[in-house]
Amino acid sequence: QVQLVEFGGGLVQAGGSLRLSCAASGRTFSVYAMGWFRQAPGKEREFVAAISSSGISTTYADSVKGRFSISRDNGKNTVYLQTNSLKPEDTAVYYCAAGTSLSTVVAGTLRFWGQGTQVTVSS
Repeated sequence: QVQLVEFGGGLVQAGGSLRLSCAASGRTFSVYAMGWFRQAPGKEREFVAAISSSGISTTYADSVKGRFSISRDNGKNTVYLQTNSLKPEDTAVYYCAAGTSLSTVVAGTLRFWGQGTQVTVSS
């Protein structure tokens, strides 16, 4: 069982940055691949970024490549999402999730989800 709590969201102007964090409970964090997803009002949840259990491999949605960076600290049971050059279309609730592999995370059919943190980008 993994419990996930996100924080670090907020209101930022276009072009700004935010660092989202997701803290995981339990001693098994390091075996899970982790991912970030987002859901804007009236839209489906979409994949943003994922990182392998070791942190060696990462993958990103095309819409955030070059602007967002995912990382993790297994010693702190935390995964991060650094968001730069934010755009109004990045406005959404951002969720972290845990899965058994990078491909499982990208597919989004995951058991463990956080409650989400709101990111609002003003123009």
